[in-house]
Amino acid sequence: MPNFDPRTINKQAFQSLQALRHQAGQDNALLKEQKNQAMELYTYLSTWGLMRLKAEEVALSQTGKKQVVQRFFNDLGTLSGRNNLADSQGLNTLVALSANEYLGLTGLGIELANEFGFWANAVYHDITGAQ
Repeated sequence: MPNFDPRTINKQAFQSLQALRHQAGQDNALLKEQKNQAMELYTYLSTWGLMRLKAEEVALSQTGKKQVVQRFFNDLGTLSGRNNLADSQGLNTLVALSANEYLGLTGLGIELANEFGFWANAVYHDITGAQ
């Protein structure tokens, strides 16, 4: 088993938010959406779970929020080794997991969501106000 670096989850969240933040052509409203969604991931995931968050991704109409959720599932797939979580079959993948696998993935997702919330304040430090 490879050594686990405790910075792995932190680094993944930080780099993802930085990449989103620095995409070309984004206005202040879009950056606010990204920041707010990154900060809300933990609460949403803790309350509703991974399956509902994945289903919500399809329904999101705000581009900034959708970008963050897509990036979250991409990162969760990378960290867990389940790379198909980010694609259109992600919900089917979650449904097919055993209870233990789903709970383990949810635990990892909660940790990742917590890091997204923390790093949102650092990466979007100059973006203020609610959307």
